[in-house]
Amino acid sequence: MRTQVAIIGGGPAGLLLSQLLYRQGIESVVLESRDRAYVEQRQRAGMLEQGTTDVLREAGVGERLDREGLVHHGLELRFGGAGHRIPLTDLTGRTVTVYAQTEIVKDLVARRLADGGDIRFEAEAVAVDPSAPSVTFRHGGGTHTLECDFVAGCDGFHGVARRAVPDVRTFTREYPFAWLGILADVPPSTEELIYANHDRGFALHSLRSPKVSRLYLQVAPDEDLAAWPDQRIWDELAARFATDDGWELTPGPITDRAITPMRSFVAEPMRHDRLFLAGDAAHIVPPTGAKGLNLAVADVTVLAAALTEYYATGSETLLDSYSQQCLRRIWRAEHFSYWMTTLLHVDPAADDFDRRLQRSHLDYVVSSKAASASLAENYVGLPLDGFTA
Repeated sequence: MRTQVAIIGGGPAGLLLSQLLYRQGIESVVLESRDRAYVEQRQRAGMLEQGTTDVLREAGVGERLDREGLVHHGLELRFGGAGHRIPLTDLTGRTVTVYAQTEIVKDLVARRLADGGDIRFEAEAVAVDPSAPSVTFRHGGGTHTLECDFVAGCDGFHGVARRAVPDVRTFTREYPFAWLGILADVPPSTEELIYANHDRGFALHSLRSPKVSRLYLQVAPDEDLAAWPDQRIWDELAARFATDDGWELTPGPITDRAITPMRSFVAEPMRHDRLFLAGDAAHIVPPTGAKGLNLAVADVTVLAAALTEYYATGSETLLDSYSQQCLRRIWRAEHFSYWMTTLLHVDPAADDFDRRLQRSHLDYVVSSKAASASLAENYVGLPLDGFTA
């Protein structure tokens, strides 16, 4: 078997890369270890930067996004019993859109299959050769080799692609807390996201649709999910979101729950020979800044442009600058996500001095236009062309 670009991983990064290449007449095969139903049901966050929505539209998968996505012009920081709105659009001229990653994957799978794309589900990549580019994978009870010009490793943190990069250098930060996240069949109690800092811990009120809410609680990394029945979750959320003006959180049936550990991770370089890493294979951010999916989209947008130049002209200039260009953006997003995380979460090791510093920082962010603008600029996403090599 042979193709031009072998893509390991059928998540949003791999699928979007395949779609972007298709629109430039470049062949690809997507190898995904899970079945289609699993891939289309994986629950992930979905706060999209304006640049991400622009790319999805340009890729031909923006119809349902434009119809069902919830466009937001601001967010709220809540602490000390009061809410403080950060007017994202007023400060930056840009918006963010709530549209679940699950739905993006569905849209991309449907589009690729409709266009005759080659997505091989239940195809587990087991080895990568970056120099004589090929991917060895198991599928249908047999072992196969897919030869190619280039390999894109979009197979996540635990995938095989990163292990094929020799002398890769990794940077990691583990956080002393996790998120307990729920999906609930209840209309959101807010029109914009609420990021709450409370002495009991952080909480986030997000949205999935006009009828479905997505909420999160800061918990210990080793927290037992079984210790959190529905009523305890709603009581804790209500306590952390409480305001002096009597704002109320509306509870409802919880349909999904999970505990997610929080870490920062970066692998350098993101290229070795004919192998390129993208998305979670190369970097992970704590979810507080809503950067994970958006970084993956930025990676494959840069990679698609570099491959397009190569096949059109034979030039490897953009391919050679891929890692450098992506890492500049990644480290900016890593810092912003770290900053948002430490600004809003309660560190179990913090003393009274630390808490006073944190409160002072929060007061400054919501009272200073310059500080609010910095948060807004990073949250809505810095333009991709601002990070050229």
